[in-house]
Amino acid sequence: MNFPPLPDAHAMAVLALMVIALYLFTRERIPMESSSLSVLAVLAVGFELFPYEADGKTLHAVDFFTGFGHEALIAVCALMIAGQGIVRTGALAPVGRYLARLWKFSPVLSLLLTLIIGAVLSAFVNNTPVVVLLLPILISVSLRTGTPASDSLMPMGLATLVGGMATTIGTSTNLLVVSVAADLGLRRFQMFDFLVPVAIAAAVGIVYLWLVAPRLLPKREIQLQDTSPRIFTAQLVIKENSFADGKTLAELREKSGDAMKVVHIQRRPGTRIMPLADAAVKAGDRLLIKDTPENLKEFEQALGGTLYAGNVLVDEDHPLTADDQQLAEVVVVQGSPLEGLTINTARLIGRYQLVTLALQRPGRSIETMRTNLRDVTLRTGDVLLVQGPRDSIAELKQSGELLVLDATTDLPYTAKAPLALAIMAGIVLAAALGLLPIAISAVFGVLLMIISGCLDWRNATRALSVPVIMIVVTSLALGAALLKTGGAEYLAQMFVAVVAGASPTVILSGLILLMALLTNIVSNNAAAVIGTPIAISMANQLNLPAEAFVLAVLFGANMSYATPMAYKTNLLVMSAGGYTFGDFVRVGIPLTVIMWLVFSWVLPWLYGL
Repeated sequence: MNFPPLPDAHAMAVLALMVIALYLFTRERIPMESSSLSVLAVLAVGFELFPYEADGKTLHAVDFFTGFGHEALIAVCALMIAGQGIVRTGALAPVGRYLARLWKFSPVLSLLLTLIIGAVLSAFVNNTPVVVLLLPILISVSLRTGTPASDSLMPMGLATLVGGMATTIGTSTNLLVVSVAADLGLRRFQMFDFLVPVAIAAAVGIVYLWLVAPRLLPKREIQLQDTSPRIFTAQLVIKENSFADGKTLAELREKSGDAMKVVHIQRRPGTRIMPLADAAVKAGDRLLIKDTPENLKEFEQALGGTLYAGNVLVDEDHPLTADDQQLAEVVVVQGSPLEGLTINTARLIGRYQLVTLALQRPGRSIETMRTNLRDVTLRTGDVLLVQGPRDSIAELKQSGELLVLDATTDLPYTAKAPLALAIMAGIVLAAALGLLPIAISAVFGVLLMIISGCLDWRNATRALSVPVIMIVVTSLALGAALLKTGGAEYLAQMFVAVVAGASPTVILSGLILLMALLTNIVSNNAAAVIGTPIAISMANQLNLPAEAFVLAVLFGANMSYATPMAYKTNLLVMSAGGYTFGDFVRVGIPLTVIMWLVFSWVLPWLYGL
């Protein structure tokens, strides 16, 4: 086996930085945006301090920042915002209502139709809005029929990933690969240029998700529903000569371990006192407090008061009740107003009249009110168990601000929904017919959504994901550095040397598998952008069609099936369905193998290899 000679120092440094970057991208404790910025800064500073010349031209360090204005990133961001317009207006709600009705008659066929619809929608809309649409429907069906949601949630989520491969705008990965390949001189792929191979592979994959995947998944119940006790409202009546008599509210809170939350103090009928820290409490006062039954009884004993619910003494014969209260789960999705806030700063009680009972984080144990939930920073995939009046939960669900899971199939829908859907269709058609590049049609579509009131600027900016932006820019910079220093050429020569003597089919299949493994460990966008110039260099060395190798990178980088961290919607599905890491491995690896084998047959057949 003849390995190529080592490249120059700059190329070796870039290769080393690429390895470090890929390692950092796998570290859950380090924010993706921090890792990306660090790599970008080191790359730029390195080339500024140690200039590099190629073909008589100096590579300027500032060129590594051009990714912020790259056509692919503009298209990705614009489509994110347009997708938020679809979510906010409930434009896909009619599809959801139709599916919800169908589930009543034939669950088996309904699951198949749900998978197909999810896959088809994801070919044109970012799969996050599609998952946000389908999650409440499947959860509602599960709660109403008593069947495990685990049978359908993961297959649905993976089906949207399969369908997202079908068009150039289906995923951000597709947009990046197509744009980078065009930058390197290849013919630009049109909207449906790789629809045929994806349709063939997707047909096999969806049959697997329909008939086999539910049988591989254990019957997992939704974890949060019975995890935490409910919150009740009661009045603590202060007795004469008790500990609380004559004390300030600050002293009472200290006595309760700083856990008691007082809504107001009622001194006599019609007179309320604000619960200020220096407010003095007297015998006969009633403190309106909200907490779990256990905590309320502790406050009663510690302060020497008596608990009442209305005018009824709370005892074994007259327990606490909460007639108008309802439990629901709120999922933190990308663009949610809760993302990045702590539970304390989110102010769910003040904004939505909801009390947080428990938190489920993907892959972590459930935290309840007994732990200090107030300072937990919320992130995509977190699920909050909340309690509040039925009207408040219904209003929150209809507002579309948060993804609410409960036993109803009510979906948010506004009068602007048809307009938002028409604008999104216009974005797709303009790009598909070649009237406008997708970056331009998407930006113009966003402008129309804002002007028409389908979306406001606050929600538009929430739709943008800083981690996605930073990983794209950093990956583009690394890819450019690898290409210009010869690092990409070296890696391609290494791959060719390893597979020397193998048939083009085996080489192409190996590239797909390599990208599929990489995308489940690091960011799919990073894998795709770094892999594209290497794939083109390989094709040129082997004198084979470069388009086939670019599609091998695109398809492999989209196979984010085997781990929950591989794609953001996997985390949403993991939380809502109560799945474990092992569940994704159990279902995702066979799906990866199926898609890999089908593409390994279809691509060589299409390109005559």
